[in-house]
Amino acid sequence: MRYQICVSGAASGDTVTTSHQLAYELGKAISAAGKTLTTGATVGLPHYAAMGAVSVTGKRGISIGFSPASSFREHVATYKLPTKEFDYINFTGMEYVGRDVHLVRSSDAVITVGGRMGSLHELATALESRKVCGILLGSGGLADYAPTLLENIEAPGARDIIYDTDPARLVAKVIDALDKKYADFQHDGTDNHVSAKRSGRG
Repeated sequence: MRYQICVSGAASGDTVTTSHQLAYELGKAISAAGKTLTTGATVGLPHYAAMGAVSVTGKRGISIGFSPASSFREHVATYKLPTKEFDYINFTGMEYVGRDVHLVRSSDAVITVGGRMGSLHELATALESRKVCGILLGSGGLADYAPTLLENIEAPGARDIIYDTDPARLVAKVIDALDKKYADFQHDGTDNHVSAKRSGRG
């Protein structure tokens, strides 16, 4: 299945300087696996992930951006956000907070790299939405503080968060978790036929 995997991270700040290559490798690994990368169509670490996704030569996954803007003009002129690293941009018109929720709810999994308050909002939304969550340790910011935070604040699905220090390995673990989550689904390779393998469901 072509899962939609979100890379969530800081748009600016120290972790963009120190962890941009890690974000790039996350996007590259998602795309190389034939999956769809989703990001906030923004600058910083999500942008590096999008650049990594489109850097894959040959058959690759898709890069989709969820913009806070309501139009291409607003995306570029008002928010001053990038465009060329995306195969498609969803102009949500929901500003940043609403965009975050739409992005996470539209994704099958969320991977946190670095991260500030916006990434915390996305991680909290992902946990509350029972999404598969991965955290790239060693990337600074929220990613490195999350284990301590979640030891002290109860959150649904916190025990199932996948931690790793290697981008490609983390992506592989997240995809494996998604395969297990959707083990009851069978896709026949066409665009219009997805069925459940459980008896009585298709």
